[in-house]
Amino acid sequence: MTIRHIVCWKLNALTPRRKADDAAGIVAGLEALVGVVPEIRALTVGPDVAGDENWDVALIADFDDLEALDRYQKHPEHKKVGAFIRTVVADRLAVDLEV
Repeated sequence: MTIRHIVCWKLNALTPRRKADDAAGIVAGLEALVGVVPEIRALTVGPDVAGDENWDVALIADFDDLEALDRYQKHPEHKKVGAFIRTVVADRLAVDLEV
């Protein structure tokens, strides 16, 4: 069993430049967790490229099981990234799938 953790964020930035900077900060922060948080099996994160009414940034990360996902979410480095993310987002959507 693998757990696929999917998260999408709407940013609260009002200008395209600020939105791009905030998205880049989210991407850099989450990518930096690879190799630091041992529970991460795979991680893909990036800004939306289509625009329109889409969500601004998406994360797809794989974990061995729900316990590994829980350890990831409680990891101090993940909490630091999450603290930054909460300062720049207006909305969040998440789902965890068994794949």
